[in-house]
Amino acid sequence: MRLTLRQLAIFRTIAQHGSTTRASAVLSLSQSATSAALQELEHALGAQLFDRAGKRLVLNVNGQGLLPQAIQLLEAAAQIEDGFQHADIGGRLRVGCSTTIGNYLMPALMKALSKRAPKVKVDVIMGNSADIARHAAQLSIDLGLIEGPCHLADLSARLWCEDELLIVAAAEDPLAKTAKVSLHQLASARWLLREPGSGTAEQVSELLLPHLKHWPHTQEVGSSEAIKHMVAAGLGISCLSRRVVGDLIAQGQLVVLRHGLPALTRPFYEVHHRNKFVSRAMEEFLQILEGFPSAYRRPCSA
Repeated sequence: MRLTLRQLAIFRTIAQHGSTTRASAVLSLSQSATSAALQELEHALGAQLFDRAGKRLVLNVNGQGLLPQAIQLLEAAAQIEDGFQHADIGGRLRVGCSTTIGNYLMPALMKALSKRAPKVKVDVIMGNSADIARHAAQLSIDLGLIEGPCHLADLSARLWCEDELLIVAAAEDPLAKTAKVSLHQLASARWLLREPGSGTAEQVSELLLPHLKHWPHTQEVGSSEAIKHMVAAGLGISCLSRRVVGDLIAQGQLVVLRHGLPALTRPFYEVHHRNKFVSRAMEEFLQILEGFPSAYRRPCSA
């Protein structure tokens, strides 16, 4: 067999960093050794794996097909090695998550994992749901936890939790003193919304726009934490997770608006590449998601 794990490991690193220069720095190899390993791999396969775009190497169709297979082989080899060296589950897990999940649910998930597999190290990558889904599709993370559905064909998606969304306003906002806010009042209000690509933004649009029909007064803000404080300052209203706004509601700075809309809930999904090798560490984490406490698996009560 002409293929080696070393060649595949170097190929994976080049694919992740986009150049032999960056890959060689990560691998602590000379650039010539890194380039030579790539050439050996391409020669063994009889196919070019990258297109050259200036100084950047971009995976072509051949490389895109090879990458998930290479990662699966490398992770399987690492799992074999780890199984002989350690009786307990160890290794490193790369979990991507949206900001709401990262801020409010990941601490509990990591605590549960630390009890089941204390030797597993978890790297947490945070971003909006679209970014996390792309990371999972590119295999730069082991799995992602996102808000709302995923539209990338290479990913396997599984519902693991539901979240409750609330329409909130500042305590002194006139709408907060209204017994029941009408659809016209909601449509005419100033809205503070997450940016495109955010799972919250996508879900809020799908839940509210069919009822409100139009949204003339909106501003985009790249953080739910920032939005809730802007709402508390009287700059507009918003629709956010109860987990995000619960503290300011308890303090009396925010008020939940009463309305005639259906219950506002959204799903949280776990996503990973369809060809992802499931390590023992990843399997433990998936089991934690499967057994997530029932108090968190359904929308929070009002």
